[in-house]
Amino acid sequence: MLEMEAVSKIYRTDLVETHAVRDLTLSVEAGEFVAVSGPSGSGKTTFLNIAGLLETFEEGTYRLDGVDVSTIDDDRASRIRNEKIGFIFQSFNLIPDLDVFDNVDVPLRYRGLPARERKERIAATLERVGLASRSRHYPAQLSGGQQQRVAIARALAGDPRILLADEPTGNLDSLMARQVLDLIQDINEAGTTIIMVTHDPELARRAHRTIHVLDGRVTNLDAWTEREALVNAAESA
Repeated sequence: MLEMEAVSKIYRTDLVETHAVRDLTLSVEAGEFVAVSGPSGSGKTTFLNIAGLLETFEEGTYRLDGVDVSTIDDDRASRIRNEKIGFIFQSFNLIPDLDVFDNVDVPLRYRGLPARERKERIAATLERVGLASRSRHYPAQLSGGQQQRVAIARALAGDPRILLADEPTGNLDSLMARQVLDLIQDINEAGTTIIMVTHDPELARRAHRTIHVLDGRVTNLDAWTEREALVNAAESA
């Protein structure tokens, strides 16, 4: 489903070069649920942005669902993003002036789907996330957990092949976090590939496997744990 080989991303200013991702190699099979963990600044979000075709990269190759996306232009990247990828963000990223129905409708409009098909997709997706009765509510009228469910519905309405989640429970209390994660697990069990960035080991344990990122590279658990122990010791000193 996703294959990256020796992918590198460098941010440059006049004075500084920052290697956000270094020679990152990773393969994710269709239908997997993969958690990505690591300390702040390790390159997790940059990796997720590259995976979602939101950012380009300088070196390496990337194949998504059998397509080499390493050198495609912006228009084709936008089409693939809209048709194959769903995004869930920590901050929900809902449009406050649109109600639930219209928030879910936005990416479907960009795809150019007929109004009747869009309506059917939205109704089915809101039913799936348990918000069918809230379709005409605005984000400010919803709890944090409900807003995240709207964000998940928006991602699912396009029937994506892969769902990318960046700290999807980071702004939720523990009860709402569990409910949202239960929903994400159900989505994966229905066949959608999921890659989720999280700092929470409890959430990571829900995934089929966990990828640890350190200094922009995929590393093993022991190396990541050792680094975390050193950081914690330094902070406690």
